[in-house]
Amino acid sequence: SVSSKQRVAGLDFIPGLQPVLSLSRMDQTLAIYQQILTSLHSRNVVQISNDLENLRDLLHLLASSKSCPLPRARGLETFESLGGVLEASLYSTEVVALSRLQAALQDMLRRLDLSPGC
Repeated sequence: SVSSKQRVAGLDFIPGLQPVLSLSRMDQTLAIYQQILTSLHSRNVVQISNDLENLRDLLHLLASSKSCPLPRARGLETFESLGGVLEASLYSTEVVALSRLQAALQDMLRRLDLSPGC
């Protein structure tokens, strides 16, 4: 078990524990995690990446029902330059990303109960 607060050198591109206050920010965060997990080329995370896509679709439906359609968020724009980091620390990246994703999803669940804005 790795703490989601643990800092691993070179993995700063993985979202940390900043609060996700809006539906658009939730979508952006999920897009980044989806991009990271897809790039890991690990069989362990394929289903999780698919689940993130489904969650993003549900967020868009929720936003539409609140009359605030969201533009489709993109992942990290500088992600291509991180290939060396991913290759050098594939396991660490996977563990840290999954740990932080779990914390982010728990935070999103709490925020959704409070009916966040667009």
